[in-house]
Amino acid sequence: MSDLERIAPTRVNLLRARRQLSQVEKGAELVRRKREALVGELFRLARPAMGARTEIVRQASRAWPALLASLAVHGDAGTRVLAWPARRLTVGVEPGSVWGIPVAEIVERPAVKRTPEARGTTAAGAGAAVAAADAFETLVDLLINAATREQQIQRLGEAVARSTRQLRTLEQRIEPQLRTRISWVRGTLDEREREEHVRLKHLRRG
Repeated sequence: MSDLERIAPTRVNLLRARRQLSQVEKGAELVRRKREALVGELFRLARPAMGARTEIVRQASRAWPALLASLAVHGDAGTRVLAWPARRLTVGVEPGSVWGIPVAEIVERPAVKRTPEARGTTAAGAGAAVAAADAFETLVDLLINAATREQQIQRLGEAVARSTRQLRTLEQRIEPQLRTRISWVRGTLDEREREEHVRLKHLRRG
């Protein structure tokens, strides 16, 4: 049984379908506006994010060769010793929101870069290891700086994709179904009125 066959062609159902169509059209417009706002915010964040990603790739291309150079000079054990003291980096995070989308915002961050005194080494005694540590500390600093923006871009991208699917469903499935229903019910009612009109004419003639 088709969708139309399950609907009684009455004026009540015709009015109901028209109200539903109006609601769908308004809903689609709201979703379209929201998607446009999300896309605008996404593009606003994308440009600085691209610059940050380029800098991260550039710094990573410096850090890894520096680490290989330290391993070549000091060996694995020697590099680990020169990396002492080990430390744990803690980042303070609070929940935030961008266009109603939940995100995390970094509100407290550690000082990543260390002085030679803080490392307990001298450049003269461990030049390659110090250079590698400095390069990776710079890389970590860049990653922390980019973390919030990258998460926002990811969440915004997901929201844009979700609103696009919603809009497609409303405009390409639900709205055409309602228009077809309205057309069928209205056509059936018109046909009934014509039949009733013809029947009344015959009765008058009789």
